[in-house]
Amino acid sequence: MEKRTSEVTFKGGPVTLVGPHVKVGDKAPDFKTLNNGLAAVTLADTPAKARLFSVVPSLDTPVCSLQTKKFEEGVAALGDTVASYTVSLDLPFAQKRFCGTEGIKHMATLSDVHDQSFGKNWGVLIEGLPLGLLARAVFVVDKTGKVTHAEYVKEVTSHPDYDAALAAVKAVA
Repeated sequence: MEKRTSEVTFKGGPVTLVGPHVKVGDKAPDFKTLNNGLAAVTLADTPAKARLFSVVPSLDTPVCSLQTKKFEEGVAALGDTVASYTVSLDLPFAQKRFCGTEGIKHMATLSDVHDQSFGKNWGVLIEGLPLGLLARAVFVVDKTGKVTHAEYVKEVTSHPDYDAALAAVKAVA
């Protein structure tokens, strides 16, 4: 498995990411995650329309919480023209609790806790931390399965470019 060093930092220190650097124009990599009902979800299980994948280290942190809420607001206006997901290594139970508490209705959650296939296939799994985490990233995939936007946030504790991601998803919605 490919490993990339010094592409992103976590709290100022460089970290190693496992997996490829997914770029605009690439075919969206497959994955196998769990939804908050514990059902398996793969790329093929997501609808063939514009898809936003917002990747966060943990929903129980301020930046991740805000990221999910900002994208929730941004995709709400797009209705059913887009499918949107927050992906993390949080347990499905914690993701469900978060969404219920915060009133998240448009951003479905996907837990990569089982085998980290999203993290490995999309190149966001951080290696070497005491606790497994995904690097902060945002991907937009069009209805044909092509990546049209890819942002690996340089510092994991920083915010992504919300405007660029929402513009990208609107462009393919």
